[in-house]
Amino acid sequence: MKLLIAIIQDKDANRLSNQFIDHDFRATRLSTTGGFLKSGNTTFMLGVDDERVEEVLELIKTTSHTRQQFMAPPVNLDAQLDNTSSYPVEVQVGGATVFVLPVDQFHQF
Repeated sequence: MKLLIAIIQDKDANRLSNQFIDHDFRATRLSTTGGFLKSGNTTFMLGVDDERVEEVLELIKTTSHTRQQFMAPPVNLDAQLDNTSSYPVEVQVGGATVFVLPVDQFHQF
C-alpha cells in the first residue's frame, strides 16, 4: 500500500475529485496555499493499493494542467534598479506535484 499526496491548483480540483469518485478512490481533500504565488491549491491524500498507483497517477496527470499566469513581482526598494522590474511577468502554474510514500500499516475504524 502507498500514500499519495497530490498538490494541484484549485482550478483542477473539482475535476480530479470527480475522477476519484468515478474510479472508486477514496481521497481526503485539504485546502492549502502555495508559497510562490500565494494562491489556493488543493492537496489530496489517498491510500492506494500498490497495483492501482499508476492508475491514480494517470488520473492526476490527465486532469491537472499547466497554464500561463501573470504575476506582479514583489516591490523592490532598491532605487538603483530600473523600473522595468515592477511590470507583471508571465509564469507557468498548475500541473501537479505528487509524493508516493510507502505505508507500513493501514487501519480503518
